[in-house]
Amino acid sequence: MVSRVVVGAHYGLRDWLIQRVTAGVMALGILFLAVYLALHPHPGYEGWRALFSSGPVRTFSLLFLVCLYYHAWIGVRDIAMDYIKPVWLRLLVHVLVILTLIAYAIWSVQILWGL
Repeated sequence: MVSRVVVGAHYGLRDWLIQRVTAGVMALGILFLAVYLALHPHPGYEGWRALFSSGPVRTFSLLFLVCLYYHAWIGVRDIAMDYIKPVWLRLLVHVLVILTLIAYAIWSVQILWGL
């Protein structure tokens, strides 16, 4: 019989839950956008500008994007841990992905708030 000693690790439960929550937030964002496009089939530039000039829409859009980046990080990290065996290469991939996602997050804020 194999005895598994739990020493504080969650064995992926936290990451699994975070991916489900972030997927739920992204699904809500996609549903909102689908309803908006159903009600305004051809919004044009002014329609998009009016939609994204609203503070709550900007805030939820940023939340959507942060959830997307975190969701992507967990997925890429898990794939890298499973398939990239040399530790130095895995670390390099992790660092590059983290820096890229941080740059995307900064860029997202600049786009949404016009900084």
